[in-house]
Amino acid sequence: MNILVVTQYFWPENFRVNELVSDFVARGHRVTVLTGQPNYPAGQFFEGYGRHGPRVEHALGAEIIRVPMLARGGGGGLRLALNFLSFAISASVAAYTRLRGTFDAVFVFEVSPVTVGIPAIVASRRFNIPLLFWVLDLWPETLAATGAVRAKPALWLVGLLVRWIYRNCSRVLVASRAFVDNVRHYGATQQKVRYFPNWIEAEFHADEHADISGWKLPQGFRIVYAGNIGASQGFPEIVAAAEQLAVVCPQVHWVIAGDGRMAPWVKEEVVSRKLGDRFLFLGQQPQELMPPLFAAADALIVGLKAESVFAQTVPGKVQSYLAAGKPILAMLDGEGAKIIDEAGAGLTCGTGDVDALVARVKHLTEMTEAQRAAMGARAQAYANAEFDRKKLFDRLEGWFTEAVAEHAGMRK
Repeated sequence: MNILVVTQYFWPENFRVNELVSDFVARGHRVTVLTGQPNYPAGQFFEGYGRHGPRVEHALGAEIIRVPMLARGGGGGLRLALNFLSFAISASVAAYTRLRGTFDAVFVFEVSPVTVGIPAIVASRRFNIPLLFWVLDLWPETLAATGAVRAKPALWLVGLLVRWIYRNCSRVLVASRAFVDNVRHYGATQQKVRYFPNWIEAEFHADEHADISGWKLPQGFRIVYAGNIGASQGFPEIVAAAEQLAVVCPQVHWVIAGDGRMAPWVKEEVVSRKLGDRFLFLGQQPQELMPPLFAAADALIVGLKAESVFAQTVPGKVQSYLAAGKPILAMLDGEGAKIIDEAGAGLTCGTGDVDALVARVKHLTEMTEAQRAAMGARAQAYANAEFDRKKLFDRLEGWFTEAVAEHAGMRK
């Protein structure tokens, strides 16, 4: 099968779509990726890339068609909007002028912005092929929840765009079961919708782990966070909880591996609250270093901002955390908390509840090592049962075949 993947983010940026592409190449499919110039999460183009960077590359077994775009930068919403818009326009033009050969289907990786669907629809119509759209972020609700867009007329217009995109899809894949009602509200019929969660990444099945002794991890009870440091991850509450815990649980230390637009603010807060000896910021790190980091943790933390749309979301790191076999501290509502509670994989509290988070951390430190190990074992077992990569990719491959056959029937 010849598959076109449309994604604003791709290798060398670190996203799950990289693994999906390499796996489908290994299965014998030809994959072409239409993407931008890498600049996530720091907002600056990676070395060797830029608005006039390479147009064509080959990596992970796929041909990569790169389009010019404006980097995210470190500024506010206008810069980010221009980043989204520049990719949508450039990729739409490229879908008509630079793609060669034939394709059987288009696959979209949508973690924000939803505008990635525009060039995908252009390609779908040009080649008369079905479009499978993987929804990992709900628009326009996420825009409102993060404060990126507040004007109701603008949100209404984005809603119209989302409706147009979903209606042009053969399949709408949702990363959370709680997304189903939302995508149906915006025009995805029940027969189009499929549940396709994040999977356990390959690194967490590796037999050998890289040496991280050079990081000089703190002694005591280590709570590790890995991922984007943005407006949605609950960092104001995490820092506030750390301030309280510095008094009641002085053995607790926080290790943060990641970067993002909110990272400077978090570091400033840590300094102003005199918590510098409680936090270790490792910055953005390669994915292959996460398993040994998680193995060195006593607990892994995940949080989201207190908004109704985030209660429907399962952060991608939840699957990685479960696979790591460590207790999870989850400041989540809704679907994410439900998974961790169902697995018996950790302790949960509501988003925004600093006192509850403090209590959960304190309770975890007071548990025996055997009790925490049992939590980790339950987490790992649940991950293997629900989020096995091969099972999920087999399922996706079947949906590709189903959509292609269905589309061919419609053309007759």
